[in-house]
Amino acid sequence: MSKSPALNRRAFLGSAVALGAAGLALPSFAQQIDPYTGQPIYGGGPTYDGATGATMGATPDAGQVQYDSAADQRHNISSFHAQDWRPHFSNLTNGAILCDLTSRAVHYWSEDESIYHVYPSSIPVSADLTRTGRTEIIKKVEGPSWAPTPEMKARNPEWPDFVPPGPDNPLGTHALWLGWQYYRIHGTHDTRKIGRKSSNGCIGLYNEHIAQLFGLAKIGTQVLVL
Repeated sequence: MSKSPALNRRAFLGSAVALGAAGLALPSFAQQIDPYTGQPIYGGGPTYDGATGATMGATPDAGQVQYDSAADQRHNISSFHAQDWRPHFSNLTNGAILCDLTSRAVHYWSEDESIYHVYPSSIPVSADLTRTGRTEIIKKVEGPSWAPTPEMKARNPEWPDFVPPGPDNPLGTHALWLGWQYYRIHGTHDTRKIGRKSSNGCIGLYNEHIAQLFGLAKIGTQVLVL
């Protein structure tokens, strides 16, 4: 027996209140509409090509390499909770960003502790693409361009060599370069990726969330990925 619309709406509103209590700024309703299919994100998720396993209509960064059919692809919003910075950082000089791969969340603390935000994120699709440890923000780019790494191109020779800024760019509207080569915290136009194991190593956020984090973070902001 299917649940009534009233119950479904009540459950959704209850989860939204819980997320708000945790300090999570949810994206606008418009952001919840899949830009490639026109369908609500909560209405069934991505569509796959049965022959190739690739995600239909998605950008290169959300293609065949990105979605591991054997991996748990559930959104992981239920495990969000506020964290304290002290177990992870010795100080908050220049602010601090924690990328928690287990809960698939990004936490930000300002240097004076007056600002704390937590954002849902995408994480690397497999262990071999995952890098953990300490680094920092070394570059900030609004309207980033994108090019596949040599390893990505070798796996997917059909991918373009370069994608300019715009709605087809896998890095979304803003990107924060980390001290590790090829690693970024960036936005995404493919909202299906958030909350999933769905990247080649980078950490992805909703575009409105990366725009906010972009404005808060600075060159030298500490980053811990664990």
